Amino acid sequence: MHSNIKVIQPSGILDSTQTHELRRCITEAVEHGATLILVDLKQVTFMDSSGLGALVTALKAVRAAGGQLCVCSINEQVKILFELTSMDRVFDIFPDCEAFLDQCRRTESDFEEPVYSHV
Repeated sequence: MHSNIKVIQPSGILDSTQTHELRRCITEAVEHGATLILVDLKQVTFMDSSGLGALVTALKAVRAAGGQLCVCSINEQVKILFELTSMDRVFDIFPDCEAFLDQCRRTESDFEEPVYSHV
């Protein structure tokens, strides 16, 4: 199934032990033609600076490829991390996956249902 929308769903603790897999998944999505990537953090229980750094690196790579990377479903700890580092001004943050998809349906003329990947 091909779609220009990819939803990546990491889970658990997003720290230096997990960031390689997240970056790999995002890189593969871009290589396979995804132009809209959503990192759904609903199942992430904790994120440290390594996790945030991986998201920033991914954001730069996706933008360089002409795409857009967004995040959704951030918990209170992750929200505080984003606010303290001003990343809440850098990333497009959606309340949940459905809010992201609703916007895509309104703005993407060739909208296709997304492809999901669990990390």
